[in-house]
Amino acid sequence: MSRKYKFHNPTAAYFVSFATVHWIDVFTRQPYFSILERAIEHCRKEKGMEVFAYCFMPSHVHLIFRSTNGDPSGLLRDFKGFTAKQMIKEIEENPQESRKEWLLWMMERAGKKKSNVSKRQFWQQHNKPIELWSDKVIKQKIDYIHYNPVEQGFVTDPIEWKYSSARNYVDDDTILKIDNDGIDLGFL
Repeated sequence: MSRKYKFHNPTAAYFVSFATVHWIDVFTRQPYFSILERAIEHCRKEKGMEVFAYCFMPSHVHLIFRSTNGDPSGLLRDFKGFTAKQMIKEIEENPQESRKEWLLWMMERAGKKKSNVSKRQFWQQHNKPIELWSDKVIKQKIDYIHYNPVEQGFVTDPIEWKYSSARNYVDDDTILKIDNDGIDLGFL
């Protein structure tokens, strides 16, 4: 079975998850999370990304988003490409990164296994997009995103996880703003 899931409807909202190579816990320092924040903000302002829910975990990211430009695949490709380059650069230049050599070695190792990677691979290549077609599915995916840090044992309440839109749903936009008028979120 192909691991290449597709964005069939270019105007739909999608749930996606993507992980670092080997599921490495890379997002353990503030500068790394900041790269994801800045990339989301840039994509929202410059590339037509609407973000309805998100969660940044140590080894992966969950998003519910839509491309207002009708190119969700290209938008996600650009987001992942930009963040990969920025993350590798930040790891290389971070004097506090005690795992620097190991992280870069693991990314090089992963990159050697892919013909389309020139040096290092940061993200796994699949995204598994799921088109959101009903209120029930939207709520299910938002709950999954928000409860992921609880399931992993990091927090006991979803709003305690700093990098989650669970905070936005209680009117806390201090990390990232989300778009709450693009899909029907009236059930929350």
